[in-house]
Amino acid sequence: MNLFLIIWLAAVIAGLGLLIVLRPGRHISWLVIIALLTAFAAWVALPNNPGIHIDLNGDGAEDISRDIAIRQGLDLAGGLRVLLEADLPPDKPLPAGAMDEVRRIVEARIDALGALEPVVQRQGERRLIVELPGYSDPQSAVDLIRETAQLEFVEFGAAPLPPGTPIQTDLNPPAEGEETPSGPIYHTVMTGEVLQTADVDFDPQTGAPVVSFTLTEEGAKIFGDYTSAHVGDILGIVLDGVVISSPRIESAITEGRGIITGNFTLEEATQLATQLRYGALPVPLRVESTATVGPTLGQISVEQSIRAGIIGIIAVLLFMLIYYRIPGIAAALALIIFALINLAIYKLVPVTMTLPAITGFLISVGTAVDGNILIFERMKEELRRGKRLGAAVEAGFDRAWTSIRDSNLSTLIICAILYTFGTSFGAGAVRGFAVTLALGLVVNLFTAVTVTHTFLHFLMLPLREEVLAQRRWLLGLERGA
Repeated sequence: MNLFLIIWLAAVIAGLGLLIVLRPGRHISWLVIIALLTAFAAWVALPNNPGIHIDLNGDGAEDISRDIAIRQGLDLAGGLRVLLEADLPPDKPLPAGAMDEVRRIVEARIDALGALEPVVQRQGERRLIVELPGYSDPQSAVDLIRETAQLEFVEFGAAPLPPGTPIQTDLNPPAEGEETPSGPIYHTVMTGEVLQTADVDFDPQTGAPVVSFTLTEEGAKIFGDYTSAHVGDILGIVLDGVVISSPRIESAITEGRGIITGNFTLEEATQLATQLRYGALPVPLRVESTATVGPTLGQISVEQSIRAGIIGIIAVLLFMLIYYRIPGIAAALALIIFALINLAIYKLVPVTMTLPAITGFLISVGTAVDGNILIFERMKEELRRGKRLGAAVEAGFDRAWTSIRDSNLSTLIICAILYTFGTSFGAGAVRGFAVTLALGLVVNLFTAVTVTHTFLHFLMLPLREEVLAQRRWLLGLERGA
């Protein structure tokens, strides 16, 4: 386990123990919680964070292993963008759901490419856009995306294999010296080339969803001969070398049609039928265009974005300190914690950082300060009316809370709309913007209210009421105001 994690966990336990035993006031309690949270967020935000690697059993193997790093999108890390289109005549309609299944198959394939955060989105009715951050080999990516998926009916004997298990079959035997994923090499009885139809049906006795299929004439003979000789055995259904179902042969199937049962939900049965029906890509694809985004562009974007963010945060901090004085100090500390918590969340979730995502964060910084401004202006109004300092502070937070809550809630609704519409190509860039802005708004509800309130209490506690009355400029008030 990392040394920092050990120290931090010990501090958490000690801090919580003190809170339970001593039962201090709420401000001290919140100060302890804020300190622990800030320490953890600062550690996560470190540029060279070692990640979380924990050996729970003491056997030398890491039971928990998690790298902690910022994920960069295509515009920052560089990579590959591929535009694919259905290779069919324009007047020929696409089968229902075909392009959705193409997207699913393509997504499954590019997972093996090692791209940082692959994105596959529909563009119109007949196109897909594929983005591969951190990937720079166009030809291998295109070859993998366009190749035909391999559907196999595989002999498993008496033991079923769970869905998702990778296996090797004699249809594509391993090279000499190559290890097989699951040990043995399984025999392929037939491939998806003999499958004619696959549809969702319902068991007439139980009403449970099942998958019914029909075979070509050639497939019916192969299937009939095999099932007649292997009643009670498992005939696995394998797609691209991965098990998707392990049905048992209940009886000989000689008429070229059968039923697959497996305690499916309706959604699972629909997905299986689709996988069987479209074992190969349901429509051929052609590459309309490929574009390589160089790392130089990404590096320049990162440097400019970081510079802009630092300048913006410093400018905001200076404004709060100069205009609001002591309350501005509390707001500045809260803003630093706000930035640390956001960065920690981006690395832990993780959130893919793009230029729009960085923009969303910078806007959330302004929103965080806006909440403090509302609070401090309310507080100054109460002081001008003659209220004592403690009462004015509490009234300022109480009266500003509803405005902060409602403004953040309305912006969160907009973020949800942007995220929803960002699932289609052409609007995908706004999803990162919506995510980072929404996270900033949620964190702001904590830092702008709770953190600022706690710091303000301890900053003003050493100052007597009479001192502040004579030096009203410390509160951002001019003499006599």
